[in-house]
Amino acid sequence: MIQEVIVKANAHEALRPLVQAAIRNQLKILQQGIDHSRERIAEFEKTTGMSSAEFEKKLLGREIEDTLDVLDWNMELASMRLLERQYKYLDEAEVR
Repeated sequence: MIQEVIVKANAHEALRPLVQAAIRNQLKILQQGIDHSRERIAEFEKTTGMSSAEFEKKLLGREIEDTLDVLDWNMELASMRLLERQYKYLDEAEVR
């Protein structure tokens, strides 16, 4: 779905470079979040000896006991996916 956002400002400077810089900055922040999530997920995988795909399959099949670590791992996966989607959408954004 294509979305269009119109930004109007009463500014004496060109607004486009400022918006582009803001997008670049947000992309850096999102990438840091993605990297952090990937590190945490790798720790979970290393500690348990289980891949995230296997973890999610077992979680859906109710083969894993609910613990704080299970909740943390599941939330970290959801967070990483959200950040990756946001990064993709923002990276594909076009400022005219």
